Amino acid sequence: MSAPAGKSVSATKVTIAELIQPNEANYLGKAFGGALLSKIDLCAYATASRFAGKVCVTASFDRVDFHEPIEVGELVTLEGTVGFVGRTSVEVIVEVYAENVRTGHRRHTNTARVTMVALEDLKPSPVPQLICESREDRIRFLQGKLRRELRTKHRAERASLEAVFERLSDENLLHLIEAKEIEDEILAYKSEFGS
Repeated sequence: MSAPAGKSVSATKVTIAELIQPNEANYLGKAFGGALLSKIDLCAYATASRFAGKVCVTASFDRVDFHEPIEVGELVTLEGTVGFVGRTSVEVIVEVYAENVRTGHRRHTNTARVTMVALEDLKPSPVPQLICESREDRIRFLQGKLRRELRTKHRAERASLEAVFERLSDENLLHLIEAKEIEDEILAYKSEFGS
């Protein structure tokens, strides 16, 4: 199955806006993080599916930064843009803004990066190429590509280091629990085991 033709970054943008309701508040009276994550996921879905022309599902949340709290009654605007694509995956950057509807004051409250995978017949399916129209588009694309490479490398390194835990004695495990930083010590144990 071949990938569809390319689509521009500007053609990927999706904007969703809605008011934060009282039932979306946490114990402090601010927007509940889980409710906001749900909105981010929906925006990422709409953006990725519009880009791919297919149903997309969430593969991972790379990062969600909470810059400022959002008040109940504020208008929340989520702006989704495709920043990077792989063969079947689409990385969506979602910027979240909160606006006091009475004063018009608008704040940038969150930034999220969500990786979605396009599906056909419940199997990963190729997505279009991303056409980067500006310098900023190219920088975002390369940042996404670097994030993917680093995630893959980090996942393999972490799995290799975590495997050492199973081979350690209880005394060694207790020593690591008490240590301020453990990476160098795990590497020493790993070399001791010859793996």
